[in-house]
Amino acid sequence: MPKQVDHESRRRQIADAVCHLADEHGLEGVTLRDVAARAEVSMGAVQRCFRTKEEMLIFALGHIGARISARVAARLAESPAQSARTALGHATTEISLLRPEHRAEARVWLAFVAQAAVSPPLAEILRGNYTATHDLFTRLITEATGSPDAEREARTLLALTDGLTTHVLIGHLSPDTALDTLDSHLTRLWGDEDA
Repeated sequence: MPKQVDHESRRRQIADAVCHLADEHGLEGVTLRDVAARAEVSMGAVQRCFRTKEEMLIFALGHIGARISARVAARLAESPAQSARTALGHATTEISLLRPEHRAEARVWLAFVAQAAVSPPLAEILRGNYTATHDLFTRLITEATGSPDAEREARTLLALTDGLTTHVLIGHLSPDTALDTLDSHLTRLWGDEDA
């Protein structure tokens, strides 16, 4: 009897292999042959799951975005009675990917951001991710401050979290300095020193 293959599980396995290779070599180092070897599947299995390399990259980007979103949601769900201020602090800390355990994820994310500059399908996925994050930040800022400028503040905060990720990855800032910068910005956003 032929072995049954869980198609979605296989696609996630391949996406994980894409992310590992992108972390090590950037997206230019991601080949179908290397992905198959890293995922420990045949080239045929990769091609049955994804018709093209671009389709594979699109799925992998969605996969890593979903992983980050799930981590943010889990962090927010850990303490449902928390204030909007605390929730926003947790969300920005998770999204900025500044902790050492998220360094590989940050490298992969930025590899996709760079590739999205020349790939409209990847850019579309990233726009969706950034829109969802902006909406979350806007909601939390509105709940915490009632600010009429919550959307503008959310754009600023999103750009700050994204930029801090880059600065830490290239060694311009230490993770501690980046987290301090993020905390200082949030304190100013709340308009008091006790936030």
